[in-house]
Amino acid sequence: MPDSFDRIVIGGTVWTPNGPVETDVGIRSGRVAAFGHLKGAKAAEVFDASGLTVLPGVIDSQVHFREPGLEHKEDLEAGTRGAALGGVVSVFEMPNTDPPTTTANAINDKISRALGRAWVDFSFFVGASPENATELKTLERLPGVSGVKMFMGSSTGSLLVSDDKNVARVLKNGTRRMAVHCEDEDRLNERLHLVKGGAPVAMHAVWRDAETALLATKRLVRLAREAGRRVHILHISTAEEMEFLKENRDIATVEVLPQHLTLSAPEAYDRLGTLAQQNPPIRVARHREALWNAVRGGIVDCIGSDHAPHTLEEKQRPYPQSPSGMTGVQTLVPIMLDHVNAGRLTLERFIDLTSAGPARVYGVAGKGRIALGYDADLTIVDLKAKRTIENSWIASKSGWTAYDGQTVTGWPIATILRGQVIMTNDEVIGSPIGAPTRFIETF
Repeated sequence: MPDSFDRIVIGGTVWTPNGPVETDVGIRSGRVAAFGHLKGAKAAEVFDASGLTVLPGVIDSQVHFREPGLEHKEDLEAGTRGAALGGVVSVFEMPNTDPPTTTANAINDKISRALGRAWVDFSFFVGASPENATELKTLERLPGVSGVKMFMGSSTGSLLVSDDKNVARVLKNGTRRMAVHCEDEDRLNERLHLVKGGAPVAMHAVWRDAETALLATKRLVRLAREAGRRVHILHISTAEEMEFLKENRDIATVEVLPQHLTLSAPEAYDRLGTLAQQNPPIRVARHREALWNAVRGGIVDCIGSDHAPHTLEEKQRPYPQSPSGMTGVQTLVPIMLDHVNAGRLTLERFIDLTSAGPARVYGVAGKGRIALGYDADLTIVDLKAKRTIENSWIASKSGWTAYDGQTVTGWPIATILRGQVIMTNDEVIGSPIGAPTRFIETF
């Protein structure tokens, strides 16, 4: 084997599929080429990771970067820059842009916008609608496509598939695992009177209550079984859903968000006001504890940020005119590492939820682990670094985070994408080299 490399990462504790190993990593042509004592090998570049922990590159499988149409609050450059600063190497972007991402032309437009501007690798979901249902089996196979996203309840944007007939049509037109936002639209409409004329923002979780989520999740699983279609249920937020889903693991995989694991009502609404408003809502502590039990019990497959920025001006409108969503791609790693430090989560489980898990759920090719032949995607962290998250650190065009002022233990020190250092010490370096994430063709 040639003993020269494009880059060597030396001195770190490397989390391989066999666990943590004190080893160097040799990188050639963007992929992991060797492990072992490589200090004497020839290399164009050397990254000294002494005292640091080298993790598989983190994949954030749910972000909203708002381009095209809503670039005043976020765009692909700023969103992916935030990802790189936060230790994330690949993002899966959602379709509720303006216009929505429902056609091949819209996918190609997003890819062309991202090339040369995206700091990390990327892919895009196709949005399901009653109008494009029969085309989805073709659209989901296009290069650069993460899969199909279906909204069963209205959220930010205009995409909505709420009735059983059209949900079934969407499920029957395709084979890849489909991502779904589960809130029951009929129940949302029936209960809208609770907040319509104005209400305290804490009423958001009363209007969009646990039953609203559970009804949609049960409907989805029933219809998915009838269609023989695997589904991935996004941002599960209730104890009742987790109890139901543990009996349906053969067809449904599960995502949770850092904010549902970290925040709880009423404290979050009292402290943050409408900055805590998102769909599905931040709920009372019993639901948060049930999510942690599901994480520990293996029910949860992955963690996404649901990065969904709005400007502070928009968020400060009186509820319910205020939009739902908060930033998250840049804070995913430090918030979850802080949970690791607090003993709520093992580092091994963090890796599974943020790299191996998304790769497994969506059929990502060549990412999700530090292994020979895989993309040399590395999230290098200092597990002992104590830092305070501040709005000034946030790259998003919206410029704020719900975690402003929160001190955490554990911080991303460097992000390496396909062998190239794209972030170190809180600065992106070089130029944007993001490319479409690859998926297993038969998945």
